[in-house]
Amino acid sequence: MNNISTVTEFILMGFAGPRKLEILLDAMFLVIYLEAMMGNGLIIAITSLDPCLHTPMYFFIRNLSLFDICLISAVVPKTIINSLTQSNYISFLGCVIQVFLVAFSAATELFLLTVMSIDRYAAICHPLHYNVIMNMGTCVQMAFFSCLSGGLLSVIHTAVTFTLSYCEILEIHHFFCDIPQLLAISCSEHITAEIALLFINTVLSFCCLICIIISYTYIFSTVRKIPSTEGQSRAYSTCIPHLAVFILFLSTAFAAYLKPILASASFTDLILSAFYIMLPPSLNPIIYGLRNKAMKVGLLKLTTKFLPKENLFLFLQT
Repeated sequence: MNNISTVTEFILMGFAGPRKLEILLDAMFLVIYLEAMMGNGLIIAITSLDPCLHTPMYFFIRNLSLFDICLISAVVPKTIINSLTQSNYISFLGCVIQVFLVAFSAATELFLLTVMSIDRYAAICHPLHYNVIMNMGTCVQMAFFSCLSGGLLSVIHTAVTFTLSYCEILEIHHFFCDIPQLLAISCSEHITAEIALLFINTVLSFCCLICIIISYTYIFSTVRKIPSTEGQSRAYSTCIPHLAVFILFLSTAFAAYLKPILASASFTDLILSAFYIMLPPSLNPIIYGLRNKAMKVGLLKLTTKFLPKENLFLFLQT
C-alpha cells in the first residue's frame, strides 16, 4: 500500500476500443464541446450586453451558462488531448482539480435550477409582487448561496476523496476523475465518510426535485386559470424550457450515478457519464436561446454591427 503522498498521477482508462472508434468519439466530443462553448458564450454575452435582458430570469440563465462552460471544460479538453496523444495519464493535482470542478459545477447548477423554479413560481403565481419578491438583491443572494453551497460540497468531497490511500494500481476505469471510481481503486478501509456524502448528495438532489415539483404544481394550476390562450402560451413558454433543462440534467445525473458505488464502469456507464457531462451544457443554449424571442432580439442587436440587419432577421425567423 502506497501512502497518498507518494501518488503523483493516475491512469484514465477511458473508452477502450479500436483506434477508429476513439477518433470518432474525439470528433464527436470536439463538435459538442465547441457547440456548447459557442452557445453558452453567446447567452452570456447577450444577457450581459442587452439591458432588456437584465431581469431575474436571464440573470439565472447567464449564471447557468457560466457553470455549463465550467462543467464541460473540466472534462472534455483533457479527454480529447489524452486520446489524440494516446497518453492516458493525469497528474494528481489535475485529478484533484477535475473532481472539484465537476462537483462544484454540477452541485451549483442543481441549486440554480431549483432557484429558477422559485423565480418562475413568483412570476406566475404572484405577478403583482414579483418585483418585490425577486429584486436584484435577492437574485444575487440566491445565486451566491447556490455557488457557496456547491463550493462547500465540492471542497468536502474533494478533501475526503483525496485523503484516502491508494494501491499500486492507479487505473481509473473512466475517462475523467470520477469520485465513485476513485473509491473503487482506494486501498483505504475508511471510505464510509465519502459514501455517506454521496448519499447526502442524492438526498439533496431529491429535495431539489421535490421543491421543483411543488413549484410547478402551483405554476400549472395557476396557468390553467388564465382566461386567454395567449396568456397561457406565454406562461408555458417561460416554464417549459426550464423544466426541460432540469429533467435533462437530473435524469442524466441519476442514470450516471445511481449504480453500485464500487462497481467498475462499463461502456454503458461511460456513455451515460458522457451524456451527463456534455448533453446539458450543449442543449441548454438551444432550449433557452433558439426558441426564445427575447434572446433572438438580443442576438440581433449584438450582431447588427457585423451582418446586414435584413439578412440576419430573415435567418433568425427560419
